This record gives sequence, structure tokens and C-alpha cells, in this order.
Amino acid sequence: MPTTQHVTFLGVGEMGSALALSALTAGYRVTVWNRSSAKTAPLVEAGAHAAATVTEALDAAEITAPLIVCLFDHASVHEILDPVAGRLAGRRLINLTTTSPDGARELGRWAAEHGAEYLDGGIMAVPDMIGTEASRVLYSGAARLFEDHRPLFETWGTPEYLGEDAGIAALYDLALLAAMYVMFAGFFHGAAMVTAQGVPAKEFAARAVDWLRAMAPGVTGYAEIIDGGDYSVPGQQSLEFSDITDIIDATRAQGISTELVDVVQRLIHRQIDAGHGSDGFARVIESIRRPA
Repeated sequence: MPTTQHVTFLGVGEMGSALALSALTAGYRVTVWNRSSAKTAPLVEAGAHAAATVTEALDAAEITAPLIVCLFDHASVHEILDPVAGRLAGRRLINLTTTSPDGARELGRWAAEHGAEYLDGGIMAVPDMIGTEASRVLYSGAARLFEDHRPLFETWGTPEYLGEDAGIAALYDLALLAAMYVMFAGFFHGAAMVTAQGVPAKEFAARAVDWLRAMAPGVTGYAEIIDGGDYSVPGQQSLEFSDITDIIDATRAQGISTELVDVVQRLIHRQIDAGHGSDGFARVIESIRRPA
């Protein structure tokens, strides 16, 4: 529902701009600040107020208005907020900057030392997805802050609260990004294999999307095995069968790097060499949990 509540955004790059525009569309009064003021222009045209300084941005809204921080990294948050730390008492700080779990916890402690409430968020979306059903944002930290501003969060996508530990949303964020990056890297490897033979990457992508979509539900089964801790459950593909020598040989024959698939092969063979070759492929997680 439209609201007259004020929201302040510090940092309106691509993601920050998408968040601010979504709030504007929902009827919020929005103040924006950005290190490069040119990036605030489209939001001003959409109805936002642009502040020339961080101090002006803080003064533009009531002290209890949510203060959304969406900057480059953990260091950027301190760079922008340290000079105004004395003005944060009583404020409600919502940090959507990608940072490490320990970085989020440090910011939570820092905010508390200056009298501010703190909520950390991990945005599981790209800017174009903000405001759609595909967007999900994970939060952790002050529970009251999450509940009080849930309507705002719902303008960005599905909000999910993970608990009081300020670092847990960042942990989930980075873990999910790890899965994404490795998936894309796997696609790049496959594309390199076939493009070396003159096949367009676009043609390969059409097949890769269908294949990966069909395989994705297997993650749930693997999760059950990992949680159960029994990698010998019948019906699993064994580690010995999972040996990817053929993939490595075909990769080398195409004249491209085997670096990516070599990593997977090492993880598999670390468990085989330890005597677990008949166990299921999910046992590879033990190679990851216990680095060589």
C-alpha cells in the first residue's frame, strides 16, 4: 500500500537505484545520496530528493526512518558512515552492501556502539529483478527492525528473516553466490569445449539450460544425503563411476584449459584414495570440508 514513510538511501548505483525506484513506486518519500551525484538524477526525475552530503541525507528524514546503505564493500560502509557516526544514535540502519559474515557482525557491533539498530541483508537478485516475484532478499540482525519495515522490504521481493546473528544473511548470500559462480564457470568450460569445434556458444546454451534445469532438483537429494551423513545409501552414483578422466581428456584434446575440471577430479580422487570409491558422489563435500 502507498505510504508517506520516509526512506533514505546511501548509495544508488545499479542496485541501490533499483531499490530506491521500487520504494518510490510504492509511494514512499525517498531521499538519495551518492558519491557521484549524477547517478541520482534519474531518481530525482522519478520524485526522489537528492542530498548533497551524507549529513544532509540524514537530516532530511526523521531519525526513525530506515537508512538503507547499498555501497561497494565493507570498507565503503565505514568510509561513508564513520564521519557521521555521532549522528547515528536512534537510527535504523539496514545494510544491503555485500560483505562477509564477520564484516556484517562487525558492522552490527559498530552500529550498536553508536546507538543504532542494525539489520544486514543479502540481495539474491540482479537489479532488473528487484520488485518481481523472482527477487528474494535475506535479512539477519534486529528482528524488530525486520518486522517494522517488512512492507518496504516486500516492495523489493520476497523478504526472509534468518535470525539475530547479523552475519547469517551474508553467509547465505555468499554461499549461494558460490554455487552460482561455479555453475556459470561450468557452463563457460562446456562452451569452450564446443566452440573450439566451431559450435556457437548460443547453440550450446540452449542445450545447457535444459540440462541444468533437469539436474537442479538433484540438489535436494544430495542435501538429504549430506545431512544424513551416510554416503553409502544404495542408488547413488559412486565416486569411482564419477571419475571425469574422459572429460579431462576431451578438454585437453580441444586445446583448452583443464583447470576447472581438474579441481573436480582432485576432489573426487581425494575420497577414492581414502578408500571411499564405492560411496556416492555427494561424499565430495568431505574433500571440501577438509582441505588437503
